Amino acid sequence: MAEWTHKDLLDVQNLKREEIELVLETAKSFREVSARDVKKVPALRGKTVVMLFSENSTRTRTSFELAAKRLSADTINISANSSSIAKGETVLDTARNLEAMNIDAIVIRHPSSGVPDVLARHLKASIINAGDGCRAHPTQALLDLFTIKEKLGRIAGLNVGIVGDILHSRVARSNIWALTRLGARVTVSGPATLMPIGIERLGAYVSYDMDEIVRESDILMLLRLQMERQEDKFLPSIREYAKQFGVNRERLKQAKKDILIMHPGPTNRGVELSAEVADGEYSVILDQVTNGVAVRMAVLYLLLGAKK
Repeated sequence: MAEWTHKDLLDVQNLKREEIELVLETAKSFREVSARDVKKVPALRGKTVVMLFSENSTRTRTSFELAAKRLSADTINISANSSSIAKGETVLDTARNLEAMNIDAIVIRHPSSGVPDVLARHLKASIINAGDGCRAHPTQALLDLFTIKEKLGRIAGLNVGIVGDILHSRVARSNIWALTRLGARVTVSGPATLMPIGIERLGAYVSYDMDEIVRESDILMLLRLQMERQEDKFLPSIREYAKQFGVNRERLKQAKKDILIMHPGPTNRGVELSAEVADGEYSVILDQVTNGVAVRMAVLYLLLGAKK
């Protein structure tokens, strides 16, 4: 098993296969902690983790906060619109001021790609990317890997279909890197206007035949159609998108009997998938949420607690 040598977690692209597997193996032990009556271990007692979010978030922010608290770390929540950033201070200056208070890690979500990398270069504290622009969302990819491996026992050799707004999706990019690195075959699909040029260079195949993807996939990962982007007229209508790329019970009749339906959330029911599919027997969406806490506990522990 690989040793963890990174100060930060900026993207899964920076991780070797063995390091990804180390995160997943570590998360397995922490998943048991969340099932106890007393959901806490002293692994990060005395450490301080700051949540610095410049975008709205429910699952990721809460998941990271729970992960830190279950490891006995102290947590501080900062929203950009209620911080000195709203007064004109740069994100880097804000982070430097936080570091001057002897914090140990910053979990950051920012609408601009590359901001976590800038902080990592200038700060001694560990930086964890909780989503930057359209570029990367490493812990989402890691929790997706964990969920797949938990349900199917392997990742190598599986066919994964990622469907939706690929152009704006940091989840898609991180998952393509992570899944292909562990031996899965990834096919992406969605409207041509929402398909980035050159996505094949990341290791994915492209198909616009939704029914073929449903038939061939072992895992179908549906992405949120980002309604806030649709003012740019990437789509003729939401109804047209749902008809061509949405997944309902009828479309799933042609799928493999053990297919997994995944979604990073939040879901637009009736658009990416119907309510019957979201709550149905193939859905592991809530398992993803549960596993997110364990995976983020593993990341925090490897960055701040292992060998410390």
